[in-house]
Amino acid sequence: MLEAANIRKKFGGLVAVDGVDLEIGRGEIVGLIGPNGAGKTTLFNTITGVLDPEEETKISFNGDDLLALDTHEIARAGLLRTFQIVRVFGEMTVMENAVAGALFGTDESISREEAEERGREALEFVGLAEKADMKAGNLPIAQQKQLELARTVASDPDLVLLDEIASGLTPVEIQELSDTIRRLRDERNISVFWIEHIMDAIMGTADRIIVLKSGEKIAEGTPEEIRNNQAVTEAYLGAEEDS
Repeated sequence: MLEAANIRKKFGGLVAVDGVDLEIGRGEIVGLIGPNGAGKTTLFNTITGVLDPEEETKISFNGDDLLALDTHEIARAGLLRTFQIVRVFGEMTVMENAVAGALFGTDESISREEAEERGREALEFVGLAEKADMKAGNLPIAQQKQLELARTVASDPDLVLLDEIASGLTPVEIQELSDTIRRLRDERNISVFWIEHIMDAIMGTADRIIVLKSGEKIAEGTPEEIRNNQAVTEAYLGAEEDS
């Protein structure tokens, strides 16, 4: 579904993402981990058109060249995302946020009534139906992150990129979120590409994990393979000095 070759992004002399290749197939949950500053969010921003990559980068989604599309066109093609710093429409209600996703996050032409129905379904899916009439800005940050997820669900995407959506949640909420992410794939056929620092959550949910360090991909494999990868351990804990 998503194919990328040699993703590179520089900021002046700093190479933030350096030659990353990746693929995500339909029905996959793929994790993206790495130390702070590894380039994870920059990678997401490059894939979704927020940042322009270097010329050698190639990214396609369902066969379309993403580099030829604007950010809103990428979203309407079925590739949506949430943000590390939550972004809801604070003065609008929770329901209005979800309806906005249904109306503007897809290239389908749908009625207001159908958009409201999709919005209700999305809020029920993430457990926010009882908050529908609240102002979004009055929700706790954890529920604002759930609302961002609901907004993407209402758009009926093929692939959603989640940027640290579990941060700030309690252990119980993290388990509920992990269950919701599995349901995205199993019940709604939405593939997931997920940045996360909470290792228990991502290791217990993802089918496959990609690891970045200093902008480079240093490992890829199943959660078990990543747990046992020496390069990954050293990336997080540092290599032992020679005695």
